[in-house]
Amino acid sequence: MTSAVTRRHPPWLKVRAPGGQGYVETMATVRELGLHTVCQEAHCPNIGECWGHRTATFMLLGDTCTRNCGFCAVTHGRPLALDAEEPSRVAVAVERLGLRHVVVTSVNRDDLPDGGAAHFAATARAIKDRLPACRVEVLVPDFQGHLAAVATVATAPIDIFNHNLETVPRLYRRVRPGARFERSLAVLAAALAAREGLLTKAGLMLGLGETEDELLSVFRELRDAGCGILTLGQYLRPSADHLPIERYVPPEEFAALRAHALALGFRHVEAGPLVRSSYHAWSHVPA
Repeated sequence: MTSAVTRRHPPWLKVRAPGGQGYVETMATVRELGLHTVCQEAHCPNIGECWGHRTATFMLLGDTCTRNCGFCAVTHGRPLALDAEEPSRVAVAVERLGLRHVVVTSVNRDDLPDGGAAHFAATARAIKDRLPACRVEVLVPDFQGHLAAVATVATAPIDIFNHNLETVPRLYRRVRPGARFERSLAVLAAALAAREGLLTKAGLMLGLGETEDELLSVFRELRDAGCGILTLGQYLRPSADHLPIERYVPPEEFAALRAHALALGFRHVEAGPLVRSSYHAWSHVPA
C-alpha cells in the first residue's frame, strides 16, 4: 500500500504551475526587498495562481520558527534578531504590487516578550501610512496566550484579525505541540474584546483524522467566540518527515461543511481542497 506522501493526489488537487509576468514581478519584488513569504516557506500549492495575480502573503519576523509543528514546512530553530526596517519594506512591496488587500503573517517568536505583536502593529501602520485604502489582514500566532500582545495587534490599524486553530482539540498534541486549543480560541475572543466590531477569522485543515462531529463542535465554539470568517482546506503533507495525510476530503464534503458553518451564522466561509487562510482573502469581506 502506497503512503499518502508518495501516492498521487486526487484530480481535484491540480494546481497552476508557477510562471507568467505577474509571478516574475512578484518574485522580483520579494527578492529585491529582502522579504519572506509564507507562500514560499510553507510550500503553498497556490503560489502559481496567487503570485500570478501579484498577490503574496508576507511573513514577518524572519524565516525561522521557534516551534516545530508536525504539519508545517517552515524552518524551526533559533531565529535571528528583529529587523526594524521590515515593516517599511513590506509597505513598499504592497504599494509596488498594487494590493488593495494584503495578508501579513509571521513565524512563532516565543523568544520575544510580546511574541512580535509590536512588529505586526508597526507593519500595519506602515502599510496604512503609504496606502490608507488598503485593507490589512493579519494572521497571527497565539502569542503564548498573552492578551496584552493580542490587544496590541487588535488595536492597530488592521481590518481583519486572523488566527488559525488548524485542527480539532483531540489532535492538538500531535499536530500543534506547544499550542492549546483553548488558548487559540481565547486569542480570537480577546481580539474582539479589545476592539468592538473587529472582523475575526480562523482556519482549519482537514484530512488529519478529525471527524465531522468534531468539526461541527469547533464551528460552534468559534461562533461563540465571535468569529465571523472561516476557512477550510485540505492538509497536504510537505515531506515524508511531516504528518501523514489520513484522508483526502472530496469537494462535496467541503461544500456540505460550508453549508453547516453558514447556518451557524458565519458571515463568510471559504471551503475547498486548495483553500488556505489567505487564498482569495480579498473576497472574504465586502468591498
